[in-house]
Amino acid sequence: MSAPRRYSEREIAAIFEKAARAQEQAQPLIEFQEGLTLGELQEIGREAGIAPDFIARAAASLTHTVSSAPPRRLAGMPIGVERTVELPGPLSAEAWDRLVVDLRETFQATGYMREEGSIRSWRNGNLQAHVEPTATGYRLRLATTKGNAQQTLALSAFFLAIGAVFLSLLAVQADPEAGMVAIMSLFAAAGVGGIGVTALSLPRWASERGRQMDGVVERVLDREGTRHPRGTSDVTAEATSESTLLDLSMIGEVGAETSSVPAKRVRA
Repeated sequence: MSAPRRYSEREIAAIFEKAARAQEQAQPLIEFQEGLTLGELQEIGREAGIAPDFIARAAASLTHTVSSAPPRRLAGMPIGVERTVELPGPLSAEAWDRLVVDLRETFQATGYMREEGSIRSWRNGNLQAHVEPTATGYRLRLATTKGNAQQTLALSAFFLAIGAVFLSLLAVQADPEAGMVAIMSLFAAAGVGGIGVTALSLPRWASERGRQMDGVVERVLDREGTRHPRGTSDVTAEATSESTLLDLSMIGEVGAETSSVPAKRVRA
């Protein structure tokens, strides 16, 4: 009796490819005019070896769309970031605590918590998170602003203006004092440099904050979507952007986003 034939790796791949194609052609086309329910999807997934929880999580994630609104700007530069997401229901005490832990780990900030009725808040300087009721349910709102952006730009513009004005006056003098010219040149250079650094740093800072907030929102939706598979979430992102290219731009966030305030819970 001859031994059964053994197929090579290439032959195995070709066999399965042809078999799959033949089966696909043999099966009648099914049109789901009214779609499938979550239970039906979970049953199909169960037959394919996929756990129902993962099907529910994937289905819930389809409804969590994120869109960006025009950012709030200062002199054409983004100065804040905000994310808002509709929740399938109120957060439990455990879910809220997990969110606060996530916020502290993500932004490296302790902050403090506050409760006012059904509203829960976490704040660390300008960086804040709120879970609040709406007409249709609840929402999570994350927001922050670049606290020192306006002051930095104003101060830089002041230095630039002072330097430019005095340099103009010195330019018409027959024998301007060299020391005064050097000082005014430094003033003007400081103003230009401050504006330039801010202009370069703000977009990166805004992008980083937006990425961090998106991560927090995604993890909340992942947890809540698993518990509430029927929940639908429309996420609106308002990039009131901020940003940072150099560490200098983060100076304004000390006391705005990275203040080390002891954690406490205040009940109104």
